[in-house]
Amino acid sequence: MPAPDTNLEGKRVVLGLSGGVDSAVAALLLKQLGADVQALHMTNWDDDDGYCTAAEDLQDARNVCEHIGIPFHAVNFSEQYRAQVFEYFLDEYRAGRTPNPDVLCNREIKFGIFRSYAHRLGGELIATGHYARTQAECGRTLLMKAKDSCKDQSYFLHAVSEAAFTETVFPLGDLDKSEVRATARTAGLDVFDKKDSTGICFIGERPFQEFLSTYLPASPGEMRTPEGQKIGEHHGAMYYTLGQRQGLGIGGRRDGSNEAWYVAAKDLEENVLIVVQGNHPLRYSNGLSATGASWINGLPNQLADGQTLDCSVKLRYRQPDQDCTVSLVGDQSLLVHFADQQADVTPGQFAVFYVGERCLGGAVIDQAIRDDEPLLKAG
Repeated sequence: MPAPDTNLEGKRVVLGLSGGVDSAVAALLLKQLGADVQALHMTNWDDDDGYCTAAEDLQDARNVCEHIGIPFHAVNFSEQYRAQVFEYFLDEYRAGRTPNPDVLCNREIKFGIFRSYAHRLGGELIATGHYARTQAECGRTLLMKAKDSCKDQSYFLHAVSEAAFTETVFPLGDLDKSEVRATARTAGLDVFDKKDSTGICFIGERPFQEFLSTYLPASPGEMRTPEGQKIGEHHGAMYYTLGQRQGLGIGGRRDGSNEAWYVAAKDLEENVLIVVQGNHPLRYSNGLSATGASWINGLPNQLADGQTLDCSVKLRYRQPDQDCTVSLVGDQSLLVHFADQQADVTPGQFAVFYVGERCLGGAVIDQAIRDDEPLLKAG
C-alpha cells in the first residue's frame, strides 16, 4: 500500500467523501496510515429532477464512514456552486464556447471553500480521491501525474493553487483503478463496484441538450458546409461543440461519401454551424491562442525571460500529450504552436501544459490558429 510522503500519524485529515469507491478507499488508506480522518460530504447540486444522485451518494458516504469507523460531516455548498461555477458554465455556453466546469469546480469548490471549511473542522491537511500526486522539490510543491495514466486527473487540477496542494494528500496517486476496486472489495465496502460518476461536475449524467435548454432557450439555425450549402438544421449553436458527430441528425450523404459529419466551426453572428465530413482540413489547426493562464508554481523561467517554452499539452482530458512550443503574449495570454496538427481545438476548453510527469498549469483556449491565421471564430 503506497504511503504519502507526509507522516500522517495522528494528523487530522479532512477527506472529501463523495460516496463513490475512490474516496471510500482514500478514507480507508488514510486511516490505515494512522491519520485522524474526518469525512466531509458535499452536496453542491440539490435540484431533484430524477437524474441527480445526491441522496444515494449521501447514504453511501454515511455507510462508508460507519464501516470504516470515522466521523461523518455533511455540508451544502449549492449556493456557492451556482454562483462560482454554474453561472460561469452558462455564460460560456451563451458565448458559443464549450466550458469545462470540472476545472473551476476543483479550484473554487473542492480546493477552495471545502478547504476553508476543513480548517474549521481542525484539519491540518485535506485529502480527495483524485488520481494525482504531489512532489516536494526545492521548497516547492509540484503537481504530478498519477501512476494510472488512464485515470490521471491532473488535467482537471491544473488551476488549483500551490498553497492548496501543499496541504493536500492524494492517497490514490500511486494506485491503478483495478487496485482501488480490489481494495474496496477486500475491505467489504459496498461501493466496490459502484459506477464511476460522469457528466457535469456534481450535476451528473443526464440528457445534456434537454438540461441546457432549461437555462438557455433554443435558437434554431442552419447547418451548412464550408461552401455554404444547407444540409440540415440545428436547435441552437450553443448546444454543440467542435468535433461533435453524435446528435447532428443530418440525413443522407453528400457526393456519395459515407464519412461521418462533424461540427467544424460556429458562425455565431449568422447562427450557423459549419459541418464537414471525415478528416476535413477545417477541423485541423497548427496552434491556438489562450487566455487566463494559471501556473501552479509561477510563470516558467523561459517565459519570464521572454523565451519560448518547449513542453507538451493536453487539449482535452485523456488526450495523449502533444509536443508544443508556448510563447507569452502580454501578462496572461499565450500562443501555442503544435509539433503536429491537432483536430477540433475547442474555445472554452483548457490547454494544460506538462514537462514529463509534471503539470505546469494551463489556460483557456480562445481560438484555433492555422498557419498563424485565426480560423473561423468558433465561440
